[in-house]
Amino acid sequence: MMSRSVAAGLGAIALAMLISGCAGQDMRELVSSRVVEAPAGAIAGRHEIFVATTRAKATDRKEVYAGERAPTVSFARVDITVPAGHKPGNIERRKRGQSPDPAKYFIAEKVSTFDKAEEFSKSLRADISSRGGRALVFVHGYNTAFDSAVYRLTQIAHDSGYSGTPVLFSWASSGKVVDYVYDTNSATAARDALEETLRLVARSGAKRIDIIAHSMGNWVTMEALRQLAAAGDPDLGDRLGDVVLASPDIDVDVFKSQMRRYGKPDKPFFLLLSGDDRALEVSRIIAGNKPRLGGYKDAADIASLGVTVVDLSQVSAGDSLNHTKFADNPVLVKLLGDKLHEDAGLGTGERGVGDRLGTLAGGITQTITSAAEIVITTPFEVMSVVVGGPKT
Repeated sequence: MMSRSVAAGLGAIALAMLISGCAGQDMRELVSSRVVEAPAGAIAGRHEIFVATTRAKATDRKEVYAGERAPTVSFARVDITVPAGHKPGNIERRKRGQSPDPAKYFIAEKVSTFDKAEEFSKSLRADISSRGGRALVFVHGYNTAFDSAVYRLTQIAHDSGYSGTPVLFSWASSGKVVDYVYDTNSATAARDALEETLRLVARSGAKRIDIIAHSMGNWVTMEALRQLAAAGDPDLGDRLGDVVLASPDIDVDVFKSQMRRYGKPDKPFFLLLSGDDRALEVSRIIAGNKPRLGGYKDAADIASLGVTVVDLSQVSAGDSLNHTKFADNPVLVKLLGDKLHEDAGLGTGERGVGDRLGTLAGGITQTITSAAEIVITTPFEVMSVVVGGPKT
């Protein structure tokens, strides 16, 4: 029988999703039966998203993959366009009944599936080689349907200006607010598949593999990294680049245990947290009032594990839950792209840390209207910068 605290927590999530306009995700058609031809100049960019997923194939072919779990990993590639009128931080997606117009919306032009991992790896290798040897693996969070995951990675790759190969690892989230426990179990069941996907990307010629995980996707990611460490290969043969943990929905004590098993990384991981994250506040209630990593207030405690902590509490968000700041704040997603293009990481103690902090602070001032403090706590030092102010 569901406890009162869990019921209250799920009710709060549902209410918050309804307020933000995210509830239901009733439009799950990634592929349309027809696409309106866009006039010249109507498309801002085309992206090829490589996909490894533990989702079962959907009965509706337009949905491609559903929220049910599959016993094996499936592979695909989605060719998708971004409209010329796209605003950074946004995902322009059509609603039910609207024409699939690529001049207005994110549109999947083609979905190619692969019968074998070797075929997928061959296609992936060609793309990675053509893009300079870099790959970005994105792991989505709770309550995320397959189309939403594809759109989000496309938006991140486009807005950040990422030039490497984008790879989506999509675990079997049901895409329903009430299925938090189901999603938690699906995420756990997918950790072996993510570990193997990371190895597959490495075998496919990637010289550097960056990872961005969001929300519950951080649980899958940390478990896979923990398993790599247990196997004696924590950095994928020196191929592991930046690991960005955005709004992690992980118990703080569990994360500490995972990091102790992983060991201090050669380059610090990056934790993006926010004290006003409403989704994680509800998750905290469900989890017995234990703090979630993405809302944890003791940055120094986490930094001691080899993690650079960036507190975004006072930075504006594009959603009412304040849960996707890393991607829907136009400046932050661009700065994330700048970070992924660097060989040296913020907070590594190398030359240029102060300059990059100044860039971060200066960029954020473009999107806020009142003074805000951005606190970056590295394994080496704490840097606090006050940015912003009334705009004239």
